[in-house]
Amino acid sequence: MRFILILLLALPALVRADTESDYRTARDAFSRGDAARLDRVAGRLETTVLEPYVTYYRLRLSWSAKDTAPIRRFLERDEESPVVDQFRGEWLKYLGKRGRWEEFGQEYPRLVTADDELTCYALQMRRNSEEAEALAEARKLWFRGEEMPESCTPLFAEALKQNVIGEADVWQRMRLALENNNTTLAKQLIHLLPKSQWFPAAELSMASRNPRSYLDRTKFENAATGRRTAALYALLRLARQSPEMAFTRWEKIGTFFPEEEQRYFFGWLGFAGAQNHDERALAWFAAAGDMLLNPKQLAWRTRAALRSQDWHEVWESIAAMQPQQQAEGVWRYWKARALAVLGRPSDAEAIYLALSREYNFYGQLAAEELGAGPGAGMVSANYLADDSEVESIQAQQAIQRTLLLYRMDFRTDAAKEWYWATRNFSDKQLLAAAEVARRNEMYDRSINAADRTVSLHDFNLRYPAPYRDAMQENLQVHGLEEAWVYGLMRQESRFTKSAKSDVGAAGIMQIMPSTARWVAQRMGMKGYRKGLIHQLDVNIKLGTYYMKTVYSQFDENPVLASAAYNAGPNRARNWRGRQPLEGAIYIETIPFDETRDYVKKVMSNTIYYSKLFGQPTQSLKQRLGTIEAREEKKVKVQRD
Repeated sequence: MRFILILLLALPALVRADTESDYRTARDAFSRGDAARLDRVAGRLETTVLEPYVTYYRLRLSWSAKDTAPIRRFLERDEESPVVDQFRGEWLKYLGKRGRWEEFGQEYPRLVTADDELTCYALQMRRNSEEAEALAEARKLWFRGEEMPESCTPLFAEALKQNVIGEADVWQRMRLALENNNTTLAKQLIHLLPKSQWFPAAELSMASRNPRSYLDRTKFENAATGRRTAALYALLRLARQSPEMAFTRWEKIGTFFPEEEQRYFFGWLGFAGAQNHDERALAWFAAAGDMLLNPKQLAWRTRAALRSQDWHEVWESIAAMQPQQQAEGVWRYWKARALAVLGRPSDAEAIYLALSREYNFYGQLAAEELGAGPGAGMVSANYLADDSEVESIQAQQAIQRTLLLYRMDFRTDAAKEWYWATRNFSDKQLLAAAEVARRNEMYDRSINAADRTVSLHDFNLRYPAPYRDAMQENLQVHGLEEAWVYGLMRQESRFTKSAKSDVGAAGIMQIMPSTARWVAQRMGMKGYRKGLIHQLDVNIKLGTYYMKTVYSQFDENPVLASAAYNAGPNRARNWRGRQPLEGAIYIETIPFDETRDYVKKVMSNTIYYSKLFGQPTQSLKQRLGTIEAREEKKVKVQRD
């Protein structure tokens, strides 16, 4: 009797194992185009939550079948899974490529997620009845620095023919392509110009391959637009390497360029100079005159002004941004800081007040500007989902599908399913979903849901702290602050033990394999091998040791140590100024987008964890402190 009871209890796990095995087989059969093998296993999955995927696989392998009834039935389903909308998009592309516009028009309005290819197919369909409007819309898609899908080609061709897209537009797109380092597209665009404007594509190749040599060997006196365009591209590439080299060469040839092109050059030189922390960046931006700077250039003009403590220029640069960019929290905060310095405290306070209601880095800083303490406005939870709410969410097929895909380590599909299932959830449903994810150790999905609430919050779900017992010994050995370590781990991996980055960083603390080997040697860890980096205890040992290493190298400054952990000690050191910098300004002027965002979030997370752990905490501004000036000497450190 006892044996039978044990067998019955094991049945769900056995069934789940069979489902997972069958699904892996179906997925593999689809990837190999093996319809017969897929059919053999599909029947066993028809009553499972993974059935939409199996049906999708079977339909994709019978794409050109004359009987479209199975396709229509699949598309008529309720929006139960993103795979249905994915199939709809793929089916629409199939119809568009064949010009089956009646069917396309019936299905397109139901599409949730469109891309450029489908947008152009929809404009092709619209052109049949509203040509002028369709071509005007197509022109908006023209101004891209990358190749566009083939579905856009006939629209662009007709727009060029009718002069909806003119010669100036072709030159502008060529500039965008070259700014994006896309010489392939730029060369194609040459042939869309009037023949009198054609120039050898080889000039672009030479400018790309060796910009310094191209600029030194080419004559620009009385140069045509094409050669000047190639020269500006070479200067742009050179500026990315060294603003000084680009400026030196510009001084020799700049007078051969018309005023508009001179302003264009200085706009990009200012951008490159600001990213390189060159003190001439603001002067170069000023030389751009009234040229319309793009959002990236305006952002770095503002950062250069922050670095120089030129608060009037900070205000002017932000004021020049489009409303959407100005509305970003970062620029609202720095605008308020500028207004306060410029003698408009009431205007600054109004911005701080609105921003302080947001739970993020700049919301925290704004609250502190108003005199609030660390973690102002945060409560552990103002709503806790009860068991019935949690069970109701977990019972949903889409959630069950997410759990199963996540367990099989198909994390990309699981993330899509999770977003799809929760995209229209209320705050209460999001918190219940976050609790479902937490109970199933899907901490990244739990954070994803809890982070999206508007009025009701549970900060224990936004800032979970798993594996605390496993962390304690390492924290004590290295004397690290628990809140900072958790703040970093939350940003690194969202506590996903199997996390692996595009560049190879692994585990909960996202250690690079080369760094792991170096740390293991330093620690005297015997028998270390590459695979051990994925073990939780080993990953934590390696990660906390490396955190302590960079923390000590930077005189226990968490801002510099966080930057070093992400981008390497040499870079973190070189990003310091010639003069001491406010911590928030140091962070804001980190030239790597990823690292800049990373350090902000690590430091913000630290404040919240400190409060949740009930530990004494400094304010965020105190933690950011002052970053000492760069030392002009070489220090041997672990390589970046």
